[in-house]
Amino acid sequence: MLVGLDIADDAAIYQVSDDVAVVVTLDFFTPVVDDPFDYGAIAAANSLSDIYAMGARPLLALNVAALPKKLPVSVSAEIIRGGASKAREAGIPVAGGHTIQDDEPKFGLVALGVVHPQKIIRKSGAQPGDVLLLSKRLGTSVVTTGLMRDKSSQSEIQEVTAGMLQLNRDASHLARAHHVHAMTDVTGFSLLGHGWEMAEQSGVGFEIDYTALPWYAGARRLAQDWTFPGGAFDNKLFYGSHVEFAVSMEEWEQTLCFGPETSGGLLMAFAPEDAERAMLAARAQNMPLWPVGRVVAGNTITIL
Repeated sequence: MLVGLDIADDAAIYQVSDDVAVVVTLDFFTPVVDDPFDYGAIAAANSLSDIYAMGARPLLALNVAALPKKLPVSVSAEIIRGGASKAREAGIPVAGGHTIQDDEPKFGLVALGVVHPQKIIRKSGAQPGDVLLLSKRLGTSVVTTGLMRDKSSQSEIQEVTAGMLQLNRDASHLARAHHVHAMTDVTGFSLLGHGWEMAEQSGVGFEIDYTALPWYAGARRLAQDWTFPGGAFDNKLFYGSHVEFAVSMEEWEQTLCFGPETSGGLLMAFAPEDAERAMLAARAQNMPLWPVGRVVAGNTITIL
């Protein structure tokens, strides 16, 4: 066992030979959007993200579904079809799975991948002087909570849905090609929660530039109106002691940084020259990539 419960990383990894390690992860959640096909596809993209975050290649997936008995079969079918469509985009089959009845829909995947044991990308390799790059915008949970409360516009929902549907495959390839030191995907524990796990395991601190953080349309407006899911306050309670905010930041801005992300992007630490090459390559491929901070000596995340 190369990565297990003793290390808070993105997936379990078990070495089966000198040049092959198996990567296994599981993720599922309740609906975040109204469209059942998009919900299934987002859940699948989110599940596969942990494979990409470890620098691995997915091989196959299994469905995990809990569906209400009263839910029309056509809706359940669209959820499953959405997941299968996203798996197909990733180049893998959905080879089976398991379904139970439950009062609220839940869907996701068990994802299986492979990686060379010497090419695993962990959270623990960030070094002082590294540049922090982020591959997706932030604020999914604020916008989707706004959807539940009839506060988000159609265009805002469309933008965040498109972001959540995006696989982290290309960003993972880019990271590996440009010698990333450490990487994780930004999901339920927020940018700061997952960032803290990365910093803590690397024995370093992070400085994050709040003005450089890329937000989905509507995220700041909704946050200023305190449209937060409960998970934002859980993250703030759990990780807040490890974070120092600039005194000029409003409380809603601080809470926004603790917002859970669904199918979020990859947070990556590169040596400065590799970060520059990665950003040039991303620009050439029309791939979004934002510099959001740097790695420093210390044991705190500082938001500038």
